[in-house]
Amino acid sequence: MASDVPAVSSAVRILERLAAEWPHPVAPKDLVGELGLNRSTCYNILATLQRSGWVSSTGERSGWTLGPKLLTLTGVTDDMTATVAQQEIDELARRLGFVVFVAEPDGAGGYVVTVKAERSIGVRVTVGVGEGFPFSAPAIMQAYHAWQPRSTVDEWVDRLGLKQFTPHTIVDRDALHAALAETRERGYSTSIQQYDMAQSGVAAPVFDRRGQVARVVCSLAFFTELHEDNVARIGAQVSACAERITARTGGRKPT
Repeated sequence: MASDVPAVSSAVRILERLAAEWPHPVAPKDLVGELGLNRSTCYNILATLQRSGWVSSTGERSGWTLGPKLLTLTGVTDDMTATVAQQEIDELARRLGFVVFVAEPDGAGGYVVTVKAERSIGVRVTVGVGEGFPFSAPAIMQAYHAWQPRSTVDEWVDRLGLKQFTPHTIVDRDALHAALAETRERGYSTSIQQYDMAQSGVAAPVFDRRGQVARVVCSLAFFTELHEDNVARIGAQVSACAERITARTGGRKPT
C-alpha cells in the first residue's frame, strides 16, 4: 500500500480543522499548535490552498476559514448561511445604527425576514423575523430581481402588479427597468420614501453558487436618517456586507 504524502495529509488535517469551526475563523497559531505542524509548512499550505480558493484569510481577524471555491463544491446548508449572515449583519447594524435584515422569497412572490440585527436603544425603524413584505416592496424587489432577465421580471409584474405605496413609488414599467439596471450597475437598490413616507431603505443581493440571487440584505431607517445625501455611502456598506456573505457561503456574482 502506498504511503501518505505528508503535505497532502497536512492539508487534509487543516481543512478538517477549519470545517469543524466554520464559519468561525481559526488562528494560524492554533493550527500549528493543535495539529503539530511546522509553522513554515503550515503557512505554505495555507497560502497554496488560498490560491486555489479552498481557504480564505479573515484579514484583520487573523484567522482562516474554508474558502469560496471549496464551499461551492460542497454546498452550504441554510443553517450555515444563517449563521454567516447573522455575523455580518450584526457588525453592519452596529456601524450604521439602523436595522439590518436578510429577506428571502416566501414562495408566493413576496419576501420574508429570516435574520435581523439592530441597535438596542432609541426610537428606530424595526422589523421582526418572520415578517413579510409584498412583491413590489421597492428596495427588496429591485435588489432581488435586478439580475433576472427582463422577460422574467415582466412576468412577475404581470402576475402580481406594482403597488403604489407612496407618491414616490416607481410604478411605470420602463422606469422600473431603468431602476433595475442602475441597481445592477452600483450593486444595491435604493428606496427613498418609496415604501413609506417616513422611511427609506437600501438593499443588496446575496448570490448562491449558481450565480443567482438567493436572498437580499436590507437596511431601513427613518427618512431623516437615510436620504439622498448619504444613501450612496450606506448603500455601499450594505452591498459590501452582501458580498461578504456571498463569498463566505460559496456564492458567486454573475458576470
